[in-house]
Amino acid sequence: MRVLWLTLAIVLVDQITKVIVATQMYLGQSIPVIGDVLKWTFTENPGMAFGVRLGNGDLGKMALSIFSVIATGAIFAYLRHVREAPAGYRLSLALILGGALGNVIDRVFYGTIFGECGPGVQSARLLHGCVVDFFHLDIGRFEAFGRSIQVFPIGNIADLAIIAGVVGVLLSQKAFQRYIHEREMAPSIATASQTAEAHEDSAPPPAA
Repeated sequence: MRVLWLTLAIVLVDQITKVIVATQMYLGQSIPVIGDVLKWTFTENPGMAFGVRLGNGDLGKMALSIFSVIATGAIFAYLRHVREAPAGYRLSLALILGGALGNVIDRVFYGTIFGECGPGVQSARLLHGCVVDFFHLDIGRFEAFGRSIQVFPIGNIADLAIIAGVVGVLLSQKAFQRYIHEREMAPSIATASQTAEAHEDSAPPPAA
């Protein structure tokens, strides 16, 4: 599947930027890129999006990492299943797969490379890494659940790819549904054609 080249490109760019941030910046450092609106701010996320976790400590961290690996595998399997779908739909799934794989690499391997992270995580092992975030679009905050939350949470290239992929999937839904309908109708059309040919073959020859 040629769309997997896009997945590979997302993973490479994502990992290169994360390694640069993790090795050249200190945790919490913020570098302005476009004034105070766009900054590189080095943070680590031990959970899922918005810091959501599957429990605390070693067990919760491992469960999240394993869940992420399984979910990424499911996305890849689904992409193979719809490999003849419209290009826009497949490209969107490739973006989501690239983003998911980029963050899975962090969770699986970064604990052994950059050390443990998150409260209650006691050792630097496989499946115990944090996701490196740095893309900081500071466009305001809002109050919810008794705390101040950023409108656009700090993320990374993988997160941006996932967002773009989800938007692409939504925009290409009409074309994808048309593809599904045509695929479901194909056996009926083939059966009707075969029946018509059988009737023609069995018809008596015309009278002389």
